Amino acid sequence: MKPVIHVGVDGSWRDTGALEWALQESRRRQEPLQVVHVIDDRLHDVTPWEPETVDAASKTLVNDVQNYLDGVGALDHRAAMLVGPPARTLADAAAGSRMLVVGRRGMGTFRRLLIGSTSEAVVSNATVPVVVVPDGWKPSDHAGPVVVALDDEDDHSAVLEFATACAAERGLPVRIVHVWDLPAIYSWDAMNVAGLSGEWAENAERHFENVAAEWRARYPDLTFQVEVRRGHVVDGVVTAAEESDAQLLVVGRRHHSRLASLLLSSVTRGVLHHAACPLAVVPAAT
Repeated sequence: MKPVIHVGVDGSWRDTGALEWALQESRRRQEPLQVVHVIDDRLHDVTPWEPETVDAASKTLVNDVQNYLDGVGALDHRAAMLVGPPARTLADAAAGSRMLVVGRRGMGTFRRLLIGSTSEAVVSNATVPVVVVPDGWKPSDHAGPVVVALDDEDDHSAVLEFATACAAERGLPVRIVHVWDLPAIYSWDAMNVAGLSGEWAENAERHFENVAAEWRARYPDLTFQVEVRRGHVVDGVVTAAEESDAQLLVVGRRHHSRLASLLLSSVTRGVLHHAACPLAVVPAAT
């Protein structure tokens, strides 16, 4: 893996938290940033846009970012401009790097792109962890743990490795959160009468305590906490992160099957749109 952190920026880079989050991460890891501004090639075909105007504005933006990077530290940070579909271009540029950091909101042309289809496409297409930083995020305002949301899959190695690395850098505990929901074939009354609700909660608690015990043995200097709650998965994960004042929320992304991918993407999409803290989406180990 190249020891580089990629960052996608647009014209709102001074006002969003993505670049600042990435700079803090680069200082912790002592790894440089590669900042990328993507010109959407479709703009060249849209009137009244003139290609020369678009390119000149983008070159000015990249130069401004490079000047800013030159003034914030000794690491060899670089800023570059690329042309192409924003999501695919960012994902391809970051391939093989440490991670890709983007903002959840943008301004101007990128407002539509970074809120909706492109941010989701970056998360879906990237082969490296993607950290999505909400607009205006300031780490100094928060003091909570790294929260990692786990489902009932067996292999959580990639997402937990990422979460523990981030927690160790920051001297924070890791809070494992599992939210289970009612299968559609049952009603809550039937579940409670049959005693299944309590049984499922106990089984989930036992399983994730075992997961935590395994990772405590691997990282004895870190604190691992476990929280199991029932309800809507997206709401439960987002609420757990907010209640604990999380500094980072980490979720996984799988491609084991088309169905699993679709189900996970719906949860990831919901968390992406509603999380109040930076969200790291980590692809499964291959």
